[in-house]
Amino acid sequence: MQANPIQRVVIVGGGTAGWMTAALLSRAIGPRLAITLVESDEIGTVGVGEATIPQIRHVNAFLGIDEDELMRAVKGTFKLAIQFNDWRRIGDSYLHAFGDIGLPLGLVPFQHYWLRDRQERGEAAPDLWSYSINAQACAQHRFGRLDRIGSSPMTGTRYAYHLDAGLYGQYLRQRCDPRQVRRVEGKVVDVKLREDNGFIESLQLQGGERVEGDLFIDCSGFRGLLIEGALKAGYDDWTHWLPCDRAVAVPSERVAPMRPYTQASARAAGWQWRIPLQHRNGNGHVFCSRFISDDEATATLLAHLDGEALAEPRVLRFTTGARRRFWIRNCVALGLASGFMEPLESTSIHMIQSGISRLISLFPDRHCDPALSDEYNRQTRFEYERIRDFLVLHYRATERDDTAFWRHCRSIALPEGLAERIELFRRSGQVFRHGEELFTEVGWLQVMLGQGIVPQAWHPAADGLPAAELEGFLGNMRTLIQRAVATFPEHGQFVATHCRAMG
Repeated sequence: MQANPIQRVVIVGGGTAGWMTAALLSRAIGPRLAITLVESDEIGTVGVGEATIPQIRHVNAFLGIDEDELMRAVKGTFKLAIQFNDWRRIGDSYLHAFGDIGLPLGLVPFQHYWLRDRQERGEAAPDLWSYSINAQACAQHRFGRLDRIGSSPMTGTRYAYHLDAGLYGQYLRQRCDPRQVRRVEGKVVDVKLREDNGFIESLQLQGGERVEGDLFIDCSGFRGLLIEGALKAGYDDWTHWLPCDRAVAVPSERVAPMRPYTQASARAAGWQWRIPLQHRNGNGHVFCSRFISDDEATATLLAHLDGEALAEPRVLRFTTGARRRFWIRNCVALGLASGFMEPLESTSIHMIQSGISRLISLFPDRHCDPALSDEYNRQTRFEYERIRDFLVLHYRATERDDTAFWRHCRSIALPEGLAERIELFRRSGQVFRHGEELFTEVGWLQVMLGQGIVPQAWHPAADGLPAAELEGFLGNMRTLIQRAVATFPEHGQFVATHCRAMG
């Protein structure tokens, strides 16, 4: 047993970050941990991120959440992929679909056999997404839960959620035991540091209450009230790689069909998201203020809604980047307090989740050994940089030159390592996952192909399969996928049957 165990955790800020932290820490560490969450009803949360990636289902499993119950509470729908429109060229469209694509043969990844077939059959060859059950379900607006395709080794649907982020935070709050998690209403007006070691000792609230703790979690959003305001972590600005610095968001009426995917459509100076919920659509326009004004960006967003706007558009300003340190002494930053990556690949909620998981695995005693915080900072920096590189790929690998913004994107200097990764794929069809980075080989494969990076060669082992066997191998996969998708109901029907929200 630790001689100086942490007994009091103080979380500053609510919303998804704060309440996810409270729920997961209380479940993981147990009742010996007293958690105080300080938030103010007067301070709003950003709450525009309404799309997730499949790792969020691990949170459900750990917390014992029933998926249908959750989807009713957050008025959610299911997400199989992200559709990217007009990114390479105006008129182009491709998917980043979750889950596997095709099957490897031996040690050779599937894309090498597909590349050979594409070379031999030309335009008659089915595209890569013909071998993805998620992509084929998206094409028909269908959804189903499926672990495996028939008796084959092919995996079934891998999915995430579209959800109302505000309702999600409320749902997690309701799951916290009030005997272990105490909510305190109030604004933090001062942070007191210990004179001997610079650790945070307590928070002073506007109403006069003083909140002490052993470990402090900063979920205060862009302000970084503790990690930056009190501890001066510093911030690395990445706008020279990812130039968008603002977003305007607005909800709109939901219209049919209920698509089982997020849409990310490139615009003249940025891109627009469209996310289907049960009660509305979430919409936003991420843009670069160097090339378009707030008013012009808002007009662009409103002109491309597929239903009537339900509120006044709201403009948000941000600086893409990350804290230089995410854990300092006895303070850990999570969510927007730790950094910001635009929601192009729906990573915001996942980064909260992964940060909490990392903290749990490295959970300290009251001395907060620097060896633990150093490892936490190393792993978190690695995650941020690999996600950054994946996002840069979308902007840099474009043929568009129709606006000043896209001409600028074509000239962006690539981060170290990304150029080599692209060149390796272009020359050999090889793509490798680096360490524990978030995006898999299949994700990189889809975006590089979708953005027009086409390999000049494939693995020589793929040439060893006789032509008839290759045709049968590929054809059987397509048939199995098509049969499986045909058994799925329409996405809206699935939601209505299993998890329809009340009210």
